[in-house]
Amino acid sequence: MLFDYLNNITFNQPWFFSLLVIIPILIVWYVKRHDKRQGAIIISDITAKGLSSWKTSFRYLPFVLRLLAITVIIFALARPQTKYEEQNAEGEGVDIVLCIDVSGSMTAQDFTPNRLEAAKNVAIDFVNKRLTDRIGIVIFSGESFTQCPLTTDHGVLITAIQNIRNGLLEDGTAIGSGLGTSVDRLRTSKAKSKVIILLTDGENNGGLIDPKTAKEIAKAFSIKVYTIGVGTNGYAPQPVQTPMGVVMQNAKVSIDEGLLKEIAGETGGKYFRATDNATLAGIYDEINGLERSKVEITTLTRYTEKFFPFVIAALILIFLELLLRFTVFRKFP
Repeated sequence: MLFDYLNNITFNQPWFFSLLVIIPILIVWYVKRHDKRQGAIIISDITAKGLSSWKTSFRYLPFVLRLLAITVIIFALARPQTKYEEQNAEGEGVDIVLCIDVSGSMTAQDFTPNRLEAAKNVAIDFVNKRLTDRIGIVIFSGESFTQCPLTTDHGVLITAIQNIRNGLLEDGTAIGSGLGTSVDRLRTSKAKSKVIILLTDGENNGGLIDPKTAKEIAKAFSIKVYTIGVGTNGYAPQPVQTPMGVVMQNAKVSIDEGLLKEIAGETGGKYFRATDNATLAGIYDEINGLERSKVEITTLTRYTEKFFPFVIAALILIFLELLLRFTVFRKFP
């Protein structure tokens, strides 16, 4: 507890700690003075044994209390303070929707532990890096759903991403529906820059909106779409439910790269292909670098003086020393 208290404290005038050199000087002076007094008094061994008591054992206690009091006073003179920083952000942020495929094929294990979990992990990391932007979450498979509307509350966003799982929606890959719902989240946005990051591992095979129609709507609202195709080249192991239980089968990786490139190219975005966890994380880092927010952050620092407890401690130590010196250890002529 004391360590945590001192760990949060800074000292405004640390040069006062140089006065701590007084402590060893006082100790040397006290030892020499005590030796001289002992040398001047000669008593028999029998008498010395009679005087031995608990008072003799604790005869240095008042001096130790004085040293502690001086030490604490020096700490108080160094002006201990706690620092509190408050940041204010002003400027133009970016409104972003993360559009994530949650179809059954996203459980393929060519990523660690699988495609969907890898996508969730990089999405959380991306959210943590966009401190001043509004971000929303849209998921899709055979249909689409807004998992989280645009918000700057990172706690809510991260919880929403963590709650994404396969089976929440009808299975399939409705890229057009996912993109259309994402556009709908952004169409009333007043942000200068509006971005959708669409991640999928398949080909469009369902939904009520054609992907090319959704692309034209995105263009009409000046929304930039970055597309990410997820999956290794060739085949990938995928868990499949059978009457005998869940078994692993190799499924062909089929990504409509032509469609994804078209959507990205015509909306001003860029197409990426992720074949493992590292490349997926690198893609999000690249998008993070491309879509920068114009934000000025000002930091206000406040200091709170914390010398008062040290002063109280010094007064208590001085009082204890005087009390012991004039009562228990009082010297009689």
